[in-house]
Amino acid sequence: MGNTLPLTDMPLGTAIHNIEITLGKGGQLARAAGAVAKLIAKEGKSATLRLPSGEVRLISKNCLATVGQVGNVGANQKSLGRAGSKCWLGKRPVVRGVVMNPVDHPHGGEGRAQIGRKKPTTPWGYPALGRRSRKRKKI
Repeated sequence: MGNTLPLTDMPLGTAIHNIEITLGKGGQLARAAGAVAKLIAKEGKSATLRLPSGEVRLISKNCLATVGQVGNVGANQKSLGRAGSKCWLGKRPVVRGVVMNPVDHPHGGEGRAQIGRKKPTTPWGYPALGRRSRKRKKI
């Protein structure tokens, strides 16, 4: 819980979270447990941020952000201990495509571990590795 200010009022190098992309829309970036972004530069009407993913992004200087880091840093490191504990949280088992039937996944069937294609695919037939999935219109 920190102070929420426009990026214009923050010094460079400030650790921030819960950052707006569009003014007045509410925080959308760096909201996960332990997440923190850094204000790198301010030029003209925009500010440059380094997000937790490592992406460097331009945002309007008038957008609001909260100073500091999101709490509960170790949330993703908690050991649930057993499958039942995950079940209570609504987490389903992750089943590999090669152990499914051909009707369920492109890697399924054949009885052997070979996937039978040049490259791995998603259950819907799209390339699973190497293909960019981010839209080109994104800033």
